[in-house]
Amino acid sequence: MRSEPFDRTVDRRAFLARAAALATASAVGATVGLPSVALASSSLSTNTGPGTRRRPLDQPNAYTEPRPAALAEPTELTIAEAAWLIRAGKLTPEQLVEAYLARISRYDGSYQAFNLVLADAAIAAARVAARRPRDGVLHGIPLAIKDNYYTEGVPTTANSFLFQDFVPPYDATAVARLKASGAIVLGKTQMGPLATTRATTPAGLITTVNAWAPTNPGTDPGGSSTGTATAVAGRMATSGIGTQTGGSITAPSNAQNLTGIKPTMGRVSAAGIIPLTYTRDHPGPLARDAKDAAIMLTAMAGEDSMDPRSQGLPQVPDLIDAASPVYHRRRVKLRWNTRIGVLPGFTNGTSPTALARAAYLAQLAAIPGATLVDVPLPDEWSLLTGNTFNNARLPERTEPFMPYLRTDLRGFGVSVTSWLQGALLGGNEFITTQRAKLLLLDRVLNELFDGCDVVVQTDPVPFDILGLPEIAFPIGATAAGLPIGTILGGLPYAEDRLLSVVAAYQAVTDWHLRRPADPPTDAGARGAAPAQAHRLTAEEVAELSQ
Repeated sequence: MRSEPFDRTVDRRAFLARAAALATASAVGATVGLPSVALASSSLSTNTGPGTRRRPLDQPNAYTEPRPAALAEPTELTIAEAAWLIRAGKLTPEQLVEAYLARISRYDGSYQAFNLVLADAAIAAARVAARRPRDGVLHGIPLAIKDNYYTEGVPTTANSFLFQDFVPPYDATAVARLKASGAIVLGKTQMGPLATTRATTPAGLITTVNAWAPTNPGTDPGGSSTGTATAVAGRMATSGIGTQTGGSITAPSNAQNLTGIKPTMGRVSAAGIIPLTYTRDHPGPLARDAKDAAIMLTAMAGEDSMDPRSQGLPQVPDLIDAASPVYHRRRVKLRWNTRIGVLPGFTNGTSPTALARAAYLAQLAAIPGATLVDVPLPDEWSLLTGNTFNNARLPERTEPFMPYLRTDLRGFGVSVTSWLQGALLGGNEFITTQRAKLLLLDRVLNELFDGCDVVVQTDPVPFDILGLPEIAFPIGATAAGLPIGTILGGLPYAEDRLLSVVAAYQAVTDWHLRRPADPPTDAGARGAAPAQAHRLTAEEVAELSQ
């Protein structure tokens, strides 16, 4: 076991300098090199090139003996459990794929999680996997892929009129790495148009529903990685991948009882992903628990010559080991002593969310090695994290799409107003925003984290702005049975620390084991329209697009 988590080896000033260079790169072109992140410890090195080896997926603690309750239903298995059965010869990749395809056929007419199911290709891949030596924990594991990731020879639309006919000639780096690790792509999932809202049609008609409330389209499933979340929550994929620019991994994970990671900026290459905002796009996994999230992130992470954001970073630590609970005398303890920062007002009120947060903090505090500390917000927090500066990122996302805006506004569908807003904001707003972001990052690194190692979050956006890692996970349920989740944020490259805390919490609680009831099947075959047509209002679109 490592003597210290990775966040204690990173030079925070170097990360701040890299953030400044990233802002420059977004303005002058994505080919600009970024400075390496220096390490406080010489025993660890940065990535040295495209061939740098990533952590292996075939290690003993990547496999988990299945729970008895999961043995009767393959789609209930986590990645680690399914891999245990596959390695033991008690389950084949083809059996696992067919079980998921059966659920898709039966229930996706209600869920509307997928916009394209690759049934024949998935079965063919599973048969090939059965003939190959098992090469790791993802061998034969069926995944759902958000439809802004390039998939070779398969339509990649970003759920937009602009890309409705786009068929990429190669896989996104993250997809290629998952496939190389043995994973099987089940299909492409619905998303917010151009990743701006929850999943709707480009015209704003709601498609994907929350797996926990499939008959009520008004129950927010989280976006924009909506389809991936619903597919995993509804047991139509073992795990899946999404992207986050303003909460699009953490929000659907919290809404649907999943464990999702938004990694540090650059930890996962964004090459081959239809962009939203260069300085804030983060690819990452949506999984069922911390171990599965660690397995997915381990496969996805690492340097990529096609993405400067991924270069010059510290090597990926052993995330799977970090996500494996540690026991002392049969009692769970934290892998590393960790100060958990609690922001003002986190448990205020008597709502179900407030009560769940209070119970969550009490359960954390009872784990040996955890220390709760109250931390104040940095100066001018509301100003620096509010819409005044947050909205000024819009020119950055609009600029690559200016040719489309000049030719046909109809191509942007329901979210066109936010793209026009970006076109109307000037370069001075963008420059001011970048300066404000660096000031906020400096205060977070040197003030907020002065007294803690991880910090509770009530909103994912501040850490999206700053490129810092976050993990979302379930901590309770409402009276109606809907999931309640929370978010922990960490220092640069602190994914191992975050995973270790959540793994310990999940070892002493069972919220992450809850699954939604199956939906009614009267919606018909996969691809049928939801029973109740529901359209986002202009106000909802504007709010979600921000």
